Amino acid sequence: MATNSLTAPGRLALAGVSAIGVTFGFARYGYGLFLPELRGEFGLSVSLVGLIGSATYAGYLVALLLVGALVARFGPRPLVLVGGLSAAVGMSLVALARGPGLLITGLILAGTSSGWAWAPYSDAVDRVVPAGRREQVMGTIASGTAFAVVVAGPLALLARGMGWRYAWLVFALAALAASAYNARVLPRGPGRTARTAGRLTYRRPALPLLLTAVLYGIVGAFYWSFAVEAISDAAGTGSATAPLFWSLMGAAGTAGALTGHAVARYGLRRVHAGLFAGIAAAVALLGLAPGSLPAVAVSALLYGPCFMAGSGILAVWSYRVFPERPSAGFSVTVFFLGLGTIAGPALLGAYAELHGLRAAFLVTAGVAALALVCAPTRNVLPHGRNPEQDAGTAERNHRERARLRVLGDRR
Repeated sequence: MATNSLTAPGRLALAGVSAIGVTFGFARYGYGLFLPELRGEFGLSVSLVGLIGSATYAGYLVALLLVGALVARFGPRPLVLVGGLSAAVGMSLVALARGPGLLITGLILAGTSSGWAWAPYSDAVDRVVPAGRREQVMGTIASGTAFAVVVAGPLALLARGMGWRYAWLVFALAALAASAYNARVLPRGPGRTARTAGRLTYRRPALPLLLTAVLYGIVGAFYWSFAVEAISDAAGTGSATAPLFWSLMGAAGTAGALTGHAVARYGLRRVHAGLFAGIAAAVALLGLAPGSLPAVAVSALLYGPCFMAGSGILAVWSYRVFPERPSAGFSVTVFFLGLGTIAGPALLGAYAELHGLRAAFLVTAGVAALALVCAPTRNVLPHGRNPEQDAGTAERNHRERARLRVLGDRR
């Protein structure tokens, strides 16, 4: 379908899917997919792999902090473009690296890209998409990772051995193409809301959101970094199981595009519980039987849609909690996610060095299960409203009416 035939929300959704796909599916998670090749060529230990993974997420966190400060002044377009170019340059450096120094530099630069690109879409959606469709579009954009993972798996299978460098060059070209399309589609300049909104205020419904984000970051960062390594260790590095697992996970993850519909039908609390139960089970399977093809397949089928929908859940949940400044609120949410992604690979990688990857996966499954305790509060309603805010508004309106009655009586 020609993109010109799409509506403005449709073009924005396509632009978001492409940007999130290249910055997350390629630039950030490609590291885990090609980890056996990178370890073999550059002689990386398991603990060093974890530290590198944490360093890439630290770059992501720095980008998020800058986005929160800059989006109100410049709008979403330049920040998303910086993310796309960071992905393209970083992945090119990885493809050309001849030593660990340039490899790590490229991975960290590529890792910043998702921090630049993701949060600004909250403002873009708020400006372009009608209120009734915003949560669906945000859920669709978050699923871009899954579509990229579907492509990355077969490419890794074709580029086994020394061919991994060509795969990273293809990734870099895809990032340039996505950046060019986003340059055409995203709104220019800051929006009226961004220019006039006040300070972001804390509210109680944010606490379970931020705790969930931390736990989601810990689990996701470890799984994406070490799942292929665990499967390859059990099945053998020459096996096609790991790339096929990656593709199956991505294909199943495209169901994450339905996150907005699921939340509208079943509610945030039920979807949250189902997703994190699925993630915990998927992670546990790789700890229990990473060499079993059925267990690996079920893990992929569970983790793909649950994890992809998890990012959509955070986007929708954040928009409800911080409706007055969507990008700033989502930047805070993703900042806490970033804290988890930094801690996950380093701490659990060090644990895996001492006790083995299988034990580390079981511990990570327990971390995922903790998120079930951090359910969305019942007073989080669609479009960022909650009873506390409504009660406060009603009270202010009551006082204002009383004041006007007094003035009328005096007259």
